[in-house]
Amino acid sequence: VQLVESGGGLVQAGGSLRLSCAASGFTFDNYAIGWFRQAPGKEREFVAAVSWSGVDTSYAASVKGRFTISRDNAKNTVYLQMNSLKPEDTAVYYCAARPRSGSGYDYWGQGTQVTVSS
Repeated sequence: VQLVESGGGLVQAGGSLRLSCAASGFTFDNYAIGWFRQAPGKEREFVAAVSWSGVDTSYAASVKGRFTISRDNAKNTVYLQMNSLKPEDTAVYYCAARPRSGSGYDYWGQGTQVTVSS
């Protein structure tokens, strides 16, 4: 089982990045996928999630209206489009997979660094 994040980097405030989460080793469309982030010295926090079908999405209040989560089940990939980035969005971003029948996230990626300069 693998979840591999990519697309992180350094961007100026107000800029955009698109993160990708490529999955393998499990039945992708049986899982909801979430994005989380962890900034230095802070706890990991929820960012966004998408249901197994892609129909239902949810967002943290801090990113709603700026970030968009989507998935392509044919490519076993989930995306996080991040617009109007702020310095406080700086963190390591992780994707994770939660089974349809479960309440917790079973699988986690290794993370990708996003740095937003002011």
